[in-house]
Amino acid sequence: MPYADLNGAHIHFTDTGGDGEAIVFSHGLLFSGAMFDAQVAHFRDKYRCITFDHRGQGQSGVTDDGYDMDTLAEDAASLIKHLGVGPCHFVGLSMGGFVGMRLAARHPDLFRSLTLLDTSAEREPAENQPKYKLMNFVARWIGLWAVIGRVMPILFGQTFLTDPARAAEKKAWARTIVGNHRIGITRAVSGVIHRDGCADLLDQIKMPVGIGVGAEDVATVPAKSEAIHKAIESSELTVFEGAGHSASIETPELVNALITQTITR
Repeated sequence: MPYADLNGAHIHFTDTGGDGEAIVFSHGLLFSGAMFDAQVAHFRDKYRCITFDHRGQGQSGVTDDGYDMDTLAEDAASLIKHLGVGPCHFVGLSMGGFVGMRLAARHPDLFRSLTLLDTSAEREPAENQPKYKLMNFVARWIGLWAVIGRVMPILFGQTFLTDPARAAEKKAWARTIVGNHRIGITRAVSGVIHRDGCADLLDQIKMPVGIGVGAEDVATVPAKSEAIHKAIESSELTVFEGAGHSASIETPELVNALITQTITR
């Protein structure tokens, strides 16, 4: 397994290699780079596709600190530089979008384009914090298995969750989420809950930007994406019908189409 020691973290990544322009994928909270498997399969013949796991999640190492969004953004910048793939196309979902917006504003030389999926430029709404903190406490001291029934309807839309043809897929992702490192994941959740907003950075983003959001997303509702779209002049917005908060998994073809549209502008 490829790892890189960067910015004080032991970061796991995958790299298809090749001479094409690079697409770097940044995953959402509770997941790993594997949530972009469908995108890597679609783009790898033409592009060099790179996924990575944020510190404390997936197969990356657990650190004592560094779970704030600014540090995670620097982790990603360090990986892009380490692999020598800048400027790249960057795709970030949810937490990955928090990272992508910061990088696009602060390190525009590293990006050719930015695709934002199911994300927000705002702080975590105050009304969400008590329930998220409670679930995080339970996950830390009992285990993620104890809250997975409440987590799945946040991460996925009802179209996906109630589709009998996707029942096995739903169970597989639930197992993956439960399999996260208990300490690493609760530190990552705390970083998301207590994050600063980055709306003040959006007018600095001048590259092609594609914004996509699931019509059924309850974690970062479509209005959050609409606000980003209004603030970034170079952006285009797409709503994914039949998707919740994990559109790369739920509606991969629609996500692939948005990425293609964005990186070829």
